[in-house]
Amino acid sequence: MKVKVRLFARIRELAGISEMEVEIGEGMSVGEVFELVRARIPRLAGQQLPVAFAVNARYVTPEHPVRPGDEVAIIPPVSGGGHVLPGHP
Repeated sequence: MKVKVRLFARIRELAGISEMEVEIGEGMSVGEVFELVRARIPRLAGQQLPVAFAVNARYVTPEHPVRPGDEVAIIPPVSGGGHVLPGHP
């Protein structure tokens, strides 16, 4: 199955793209989708990037399952932000 992945801010800059489609296996989590993205984009592979995830415009934890047709957003922290996102202490 395929999902649309949207990249934001520093992640988008490093990747050189703002979105992509990723073929994933059934039952994969958002965190596993991010690892697939990192594997496909070498400039992201070596980076230690704290990120938050959203599925269909709702923040989720890295363990959140992804379903066919979902839109996954990978969002790095934005300067000046101070609130805590799910899955991040």
